[in-house]
Order: sequence, then C-alpha cells, then structure tokens
Amino acid sequence: MAKKTPAWQRKEGKNPKGGLNAKGRASYNKATGGNLKPPAPNPKNEKDAGRRKSFCARMQGMKNKLTSNKTKRDPNSRINKSLRAWNC
Repeated sequence: MAKKTPAWQRKEGKNPKGGLNAKGRASYNKATGGNLKPPAPNPKNEKDAGRRKSFCARMQGMKNKLTSNKTKRDPNSRINKSLRAWNC
C-alpha cells in the first residue's frame, strides 16, 4: 500500500476559507519540524500583530510576483482566501 501524503497537502488539511486548518498545521509541523500557528486576523498582542504584518507583506509579494493575472483577480484562489482570512 502506498504511503499517504501529509494532511497539509490534501484537502482534509486545508481550510475552505484559506490557509490550513488545525489538522493541516499539525501535520505540517510534524513533517517539517515547523511551528505554524493559526491566523491572527485581529491580533491581541504585539507579537501577533508583527506576525500578521509580516505575513501580509510576504503574501502580497507572492501574489504580485508568483501568480498569473487570472489568479490575482480570482476571489476563490487560495492566496486571496488566505489574505482575507488574515484581514490583509
């Protein structure tokens, strides 16, 4: 039997509103040794506010450089959903 891909690479690990859900973050952290945290659209402390600002700047750059014109305008693209989830 073939080994299953991690949840963060499959639909069950993705949040339909953009980004990863808790199961996807957990599988990513396990597979890579990372420490992904949930989105911080309304940060309650300075650390989360900085994380949100950094995420928004990084994702806007990715959107501008790495996506097609069609994807940039598509409200249902994964990148646009993530930016909305973070209130960017």
